Amino acid sequence: MMSDKRFFDKMGSHGRSLMARNPVDNMQFVLTTFIGIILGFLVGLSFLTFSPSQLRFLSNIKDQNSTILEQMPSNETKGNLTSALKQNYTTEIWVASNPPGAERLPPTIVESKSDLYLRRLWGEPSEDLDGVKQRYLVAFTVGSAQKKNVDAAVKKFSENFTIVLFHYDGRVNEWDEFDWSKHAIHVSVPKQTKWWYAKRFLHPDIVTPYDYIFIWDEDLGVEHFNAEEYIKLVKKHGLEISQPGLEPNKLLTWEMTKRRTDSEVHKVTKEKPGWCPDPHSPPCAAFVEIMAPVFSREAWRCVWYLIQNDLVHGWGLDFALRKCVEPAHEKIGVVDSQWIDHRSVPSLGNQGQAEAGRAPWMGVRERCKREWKLFQTRVAEADISYYDSMGLIPPNSTSDRLVVDKLTNY
Repeated sequence: MMSDKRFFDKMGSHGRSLMARNPVDNMQFVLTTFIGIILGFLVGLSFLTFSPSQLRFLSNIKDQNSTILEQMPSNETKGNLTSALKQNYTTEIWVASNPPGAERLPPTIVESKSDLYLRRLWGEPSEDLDGVKQRYLVAFTVGSAQKKNVDAAVKKFSENFTIVLFHYDGRVNEWDEFDWSKHAIHVSVPKQTKWWYAKRFLHPDIVTPYDYIFIWDEDLGVEHFNAEEYIKLVKKHGLEISQPGLEPNKLLTWEMTKRRTDSEVHKVTKEKPGWCPDPHSPPCAAFVEIMAPVFSREAWRCVWYLIQNDLVHGWGLDFALRKCVEPAHEKIGVVDSQWIDHRSVPSLGNQGQAEAGRAPWMGVRERCKREWKLFQTRVAEADISYYDSMGLIPPNSTSDRLVVDKLTNY
């Protein structure tokens, strides 16, 4: 009984303590409870307004974040990735100003041009040339039947010249009897012409070290010719394309190339009536023949592009050379005081094929004339195409056509 009495006494004392609490405290308790109820109601209401698609979107965000976190590399992996990126950026080279095809190379390693200088198989590369580099180049297209004549011609060219022999008969070893032949460059492909060779082996980027390029036939008499003196006159008179004057004889075709005895150089002449409507155009000016032309480095770069791959004889090229220099009637000329003799030995012509009982040279001659007309047609059509594309009227070029027609039927 005493224990029950003590229990009720304690309960009574607690009840009295609650009832005796401060009214302000009671008010704060009521407000806190009320605000909690309201916030709970609002949160519950907001969940009711989400559509299923929105709930899925939130779920996807969670999943993606989890995936990203799982795929985040460790510190070691980050270091490897950074190293790989740096390596890619430092080894990726692209230099647009390099020659086509060499854009991935650092510019200082690019060799865009070459030469025909002979080098040793031993020793220091820097000592190969011993400080001597030829400044000029002469190329002859030859057959062994003309060895003596070519030997005499080569000896007219000093050590300043690189000597190139293009062999159309394949008989290279027969030239070993000449000392100079041991230092010459020999290229042998049977039954090919000098313009076929020049197009394939004298690219402007190969012969760029040479100030002047001589591309000569094998049948030239050179008793009155000296190459060094010739170059002095070419420089003196500002000739970019030239040839030595020809000794007058019955084989002479053009008045322009005939040697004059009263001048060092001439650049203009008078031709047959009707052949030169324009006195500054071929064959009265801006004209040399293709048997013994001499080109400056700059002129040859243009002329090389003018040579057609399939028109191997080069006929008609002499009428188009003026396209490569300006003004052509001042920069193309004939050197009279250093002259040669054209002996017209048809040795290359004999490399043709006899057909229907005709001599081999006759088929070669016919092809020469055919190529001339084809070349003239290509030049004319190319001019017209260019001027049409520019919306311009092409200049009158019928005079060249008239001369071609006259001579191919001559």
